Amino acid sequence: MTDTIAISAILSDLDGVLVDSGDAIETTWATWAVSRGIDPDALAGRIHGRPAGDVIREIAPHLDAEAEGAAVTQMDIDGPPAKLLDGARRLLDEDLGVPVAIVTSCPDALAHVRLKTAELRVPDVLVTADRVANGKPDPEGYRLAATELGVDPAAAVVFEDAPAGIVAAKAAGARVIGITTTHPRAELLEAGADDTAASVADALARLAL
Repeated sequence: MTDTIAISAILSDLDGVLVDSGDAIETTWATWAVSRGIDPDALAGRIHGRPAGDVIREIAPHLDAEAEGAAVTQMDIDGPPAKLLDGARRLLDEDLGVPVAIVTSCPDALAHVRLKTAELRVPDVLVTADRVANGKPDPEGYRLAATELGVDPAAAVVFEDAPAGIVAAKAAGARVIGITTTHPRAELLEAGADDTAASVADALARLAL
């Protein structure tokens, strides 16, 4: 389906799509949970693709979500570097004929660290958690990225690896290719993905870009 339509822009998530930070994220959150007396199992299915503060409000409403979210972010920044995923450099560094933006639940500082350590170019439009009032699964981030690129979200394709991001992108009106690096294909389709791919490289091939 996606390789037969006109595409005005590509909007991509960062973690799990362009860089592999999954193990580091899991370790960071588990370490944080234990240090706060929280069962790490309470984090299952909650942490990927969402702002840290939103996760903390759900699992530990008695804590200061902003302060604890900042602590988790700093742990991520100080943690192991993210690894480049297949197709990421082509998406950001080559002229594909359509504009590209990143929409991430990372705060700005962490997003820049992720991109720098993976030696990826920072796109002209980078929507981080600091730039929106409501994080994924709210569509605000994807709508903002489309607006700043000057395109209709309905003419954009989104690359996402997490259900929360897929829900956000679909609510913004975009089409979504789920990247099966973090969640299985069935789970991404259930969240609303229009199609799935093993990597950004695979997704770009399907779009004939």
